[in-house]
Amino acid sequence: MNRLLATILSSVCHPLLVPGYLFYVVCYQLPGVVLRPALPDRWLVLGVVLLFTFVLPSLGTALLLWGGYVSSLELRERRQRPLPLLLAVIGFGTATLLMGRYPQAFDMLLVQMMAGMTLAVLLTLLISLRWKISAHGVGMGGAVGLLGLLFLGAEAGSPIIWWLTGSIVLAGAVMSARLALNAHTPEQVWAGFGLGASLVLGFGVGLALS
Repeated sequence: MNRLLATILSSVCHPLLVPGYLFYVVCYQLPGVVLRPALPDRWLVLGVVLLFTFVLPSLGTALLLWGGYVSSLELRERRQRPLPLLLAVIGFGTATLLMGRYPQAFDMLLVQMMAGMTLAVLLTLLISLRWKISAHGVGMGGAVGLLGLLFLGAEAGSPIIWWLTGSIVLAGAVMSARLALNAHTPEQVWAGFGLGASLVLGFGVGLALS
């Protein structure tokens, strides 16, 4: 894979953008998966998700760059990752609390998705204190895991199969892109994917048994 394509894939599938994509798919592309809010009001869900999982963490990282705490927005150095990841944990956690506070407005699946994503970012932060696990891998693994869970509970004829297939193909492309850019080793990429996928699947099984 050439570096230009790898860079585009890494940017388009940045870990802070993946939550917005997933919430869009669940809210607008999979009929009947969520009931609240009603379809005309689901822009509010995307607004909350994008604000707290992308806009605010990105602005915070930009301020860290401006202040000299990180040397690049790509965060290639493991030692520079904790602060931006901490900002992401705070943003994701705030979105989870906000959604959970208004159960009459936000379907429980949306709250559970946000909570699982928050835990994934927190674990990525903790692991990154000692080892450079791939955040892109975590995000794509979580996406595949979530769509896999929804596929298992879907009715015949649901379009979820196409979204699941697409997520698997895209995950492979993004992981290849991270390797092509020398951003991670294969072990770091696969560990990230495994963490994201297993966390979502374990979260889903735990909720099903509770």
